[in-house]
Amino acid sequence: MAPHPLLGIDELTELEPYLGQVGELFAAFRHQDSGCVSYGVQLASGERWFVKAALTDAARQSLQRGWAFHRAVKHPVIVPQVHRMLVGDRWAVVMPWKDGEVLYHSTVHGPGDRTSPDSAMARFRALSVARVTSAFAQVLSAHLAVEAAGHVAVDFYDGALLYDFALGAVHLIDLDEYRRGPFTVEAERLPGSRRFMAPEEFERGAAIDTRTTVFTLGRAARLLLDAGDTEEAWRGNPAQLAVVTQATQRSPERRFKSVHEFAGEWQSASQH
Repeated sequence: MAPHPLLGIDELTELEPYLGQVGELFAAFRHQDSGCVSYGVQLASGERWFVKAALTDAARQSLQRGWAFHRAVKHPVIVPQVHRMLVGDRWAVVMPWKDGEVLYHSTVHGPGDRTSPDSAMARFRALSVARVTSAFAQVLSAHLAVEAAGHVAVDFYDGALLYDFALGAVHLIDLDEYRRGPFTVEAERLPGSRRFMAPEEFERGAAIDTRTTVFTLGRAARLLLDAGDTEEAWRGNPAQLAVVTQATQRSPERRFKSVHEFAGEWQSASQH
C-alpha cells in the first residue's frame, strides 16, 4: 500500500510545492504573527487537512512543544496534531481540517477586528446566551482534560477558538504553548494576549499552575459573554459573574484551586 501523501512523509525540502502536488490548496494563512504559515489542502480522496509550518526558530520550538502537548492530551474539542515532518530544519505539523471560523485573527499587519458587525466575534456575541454558554462549556470540558493530564494553559485567547456557526461546535486550535505544570516563568513574560493573561504570567520567577489556567478561563467567560468589547454589557446571570470574579482575582490563592472546582461552580451558577 502506498504511503499516505501527508501522513507518510517525515522530511521535505519545500512544503508548499509538495502540498500543491498531492492535493488542492484551498486555503493559505501566510501572515500570522506566530511565525508560522498554514495551509488547507484537499486530497483527491476528499480528505481535508490543515498543515502548519514554522518559519522562525521560535515557532519551531513552539511546534515542538505543541507536539509534546498533543501526545499527552486528547479531547474531542482539541484538534489533534496527528503527524509532523521536518521541512528543511523546521517543523511542520498535520491536523485534520475542521470547519468553522476563528473568533479573532491577529496578523503581522496588526490586530484583528472584534467589533465590526460582520466579524466572527461580533456574530458570536450576537448568539443567544444559551448558545454562548454551551460553547464555553465545551471549552471548559477540554480544559478539564488538560488539567487531568497535568498541563496548564499558556497563550490561550479567542484566536484559539474555532466556532462552527452552523453546528454550534467549538474546536480549540494553536495550543502549542500549553505545557506541563507547574513551571516557573523564565523570561520577562509568557506569550499571550494581555486580555486573557494572569498577573503572574508577567513576572519572571513566578509559578504557573492550574490556578493560572483558572484565571484565563475566567477571562474567557467574561469576554465571550459580553455583548461588546468593553466589558460593560454582561449577558450572563449574576451568579456566573460572581464565579468569574473569583476566578480572576489577582492573587492566585484567592481563585478557585483547580479547573475542576471552577467548572463545578460555573455549572451550578449556570443553572440559576
